[in-house]
Amino acid sequence: MNNNFVDIILPNFNKATYLKEAVDSIFEQTYENWKLYIIDDCSTDKSKIILEKFKNSKKVKIIYLNKNMGPSFCRNYGIRISSSKYISFMDSDDYWTKDKLQEQISFMEKNNFKFTYTDYIPFFEKNGKKKFINKTTLKSSLTFEDFILNTSINTTTMIISRTILKHLKFKKLKKLEDYLFKCEILKQNIVAHKLNKSLAFYRILNKSRSSHKFKNIFYLWRINKKFNQLNTLKNLKSIIMISINSLKKYGFK
Repeated sequence: MNNNFVDIILPNFNKATYLKEAVDSIFEQTYENWKLYIIDDCSTDKSKIILEKFKNSKKVKIIYLNKNMGPSFCRNYGIRISSSKYISFMDSDDYWTKDKLQEQISFMEKNNFKFTYTDYIPFFEKNGKKKFINKTTLKSSLTFEDFILNTSINTTTMIISRTILKHLKFKKLKKLEDYLFKCEILKQNIVAHKLNKSLAFYRILNKSRSSHKFKNIFYLWRINKKFNQLNTLKNLKSIIMISINSLKKYGFK
């Protein structure tokens, strides 16, 4: 296991429009001890044209799947073939600030934290221009009990120590597989700690706006009941609080 080295797992499916910006933000990092694993999930757009520009870099490993397997498979595959002390995740339509890894790895090393996240800046595009929403102001730390009322850890901001993964994997679900993955980690009595800086930009796509979010409530209920084993009252409280916090962050976009 490489000391202080971070492996970045980036699944991609048909995000050619945004992919270069995501990968470029990784190459621009001031922290140099990283390797990027890109798992292309059988994209049918121009993603391969973008990715081929990075194929000769020793810091990048690109895997092209022959069948669309979904984001859970891609992330699990990336975790399995990587080997570093820390694991970070990037979504192919988001991007980072230049000091993201430097700041966050230093934060983890200094405090011996195993699971960290940061604030981030949501944005959407309208008429070809980026419209930034006010940066998030998230809680400074989250236990499992906190997280099921908030879900404020954006996957693109999180870095975890490989030591806490053990047997954990992203489960194959129709939606919210990353929510369950974070729950599974936190249920081990792990606390997630926030670095109080906005180090990532989260793109809000049309399909991820309010109408889509309300559809997620059904899946959230099922996950909380089946996997988190919440009773009806606690599950209802979880959904209400998560919905309120989501509206505070993004509004009715």
